[in-house]
Amino acid sequence: MYEYEFKVGKKVDSVNIVNICPECGSQNIILDYQHGDLLCNKCGLILDELYLYQGDEWLSNDSDEDNHKIRTGPPENPRVFDKGLTTEIDNKNKDSYGKPISNQNRSQLYRLRKWQKRLRASNALEKNLKKAFREIDRIGSVLGLSNQMREEACHLYKKAVKKNLIRGRSINCIASSCIYTTCRQVGKPRTMEEISSVTLLDKRDIGRTYRFLCRELELKIEPTRSQEYIERYCNELDLNVDVIKDAKEILNEAEVGEILSGKSPSGLAAAAIYISAKNKKIKITQKKIADVSSVTEVTIRNRYKELVEKLNMKTLF
Repeated sequence: MYEYEFKVGKKVDSVNIVNICPECGSQNIILDYQHGDLLCNKCGLILDELYLYQGDEWLSNDSDEDNHKIRTGPPENPRVFDKGLTTEIDNKNKDSYGKPISNQNRSQLYRLRKWQKRLRASNALEKNLKKAFREIDRIGSVLGLSNQMREEACHLYKKAVKKNLIRGRSINCIASSCIYTTCRQVGKPRTMEEISSVTLLDKRDIGRTYRFLCRELELKIEPTRSQEYIERYCNELDLNVDVIKDAKEILNEAEVGEILSGKSPSGLAAAAIYISAKNKKIKITQKKIADVSSVTEVTIRNRYKELVEKLNMKTLF
């Protein structure tokens, strides 16, 4: 089934073209890029003409260009306020051939670079987005978030800007809250303590802004489950798959018994990892788990005792 959106240079509604030739019944339908015709490869019937190809534009002038002859530019980057489509002047003082630029032309290049940066973010909104996206990218890099998660956080920040929710609030605080919200939405949560340690913001401010965004943007976010922390913590502690599986089973049993309500998810995950590691006779200290999970050793001991007692597990000490 072929789809196209442009015909004779004019935008029209998306049209589905039947994949069967009405003349001979063949399904061998091809697109003649040279003439812009959609035709049957068996009988030669032209099904559509003046078809505009929407793919990449190719050009090859010699054998060296055959390996990389695509002429299209890079894709849009949602993590940049202008989607990365504007001109970028490199900071290296070299020309296109790699030769150093003379001292006479360096001052001119410096002025061009300075004005290019000024004109790239010409108004207050663009400057705001530029600063916020840089902060989101920095936080995401430190926390080890994927590019898709950072893009989603930038998209959430744009929504807040369109609703005029950033007025009177810190850009860093809104950006941190967008990161926290995105992590919870995709099921890979980060604690407010982790984000606070990266941004040097008070976790209460992040939590207050997060609740504000959820209310104003009408976001429906499910409560964080302790099981969502297990895999990440175990990977940072270099624990094997058996520990991950056993820790998740412990938390699943506790969830069925309604033991988890009112407790910190990260603290419960840390305690379950500690119990699982002890069951597998793996030597690991509570302090090491506490450092990774951003909870105290006292919290791990308290959650450990509760899980062992209420699940009737064998005491490990």
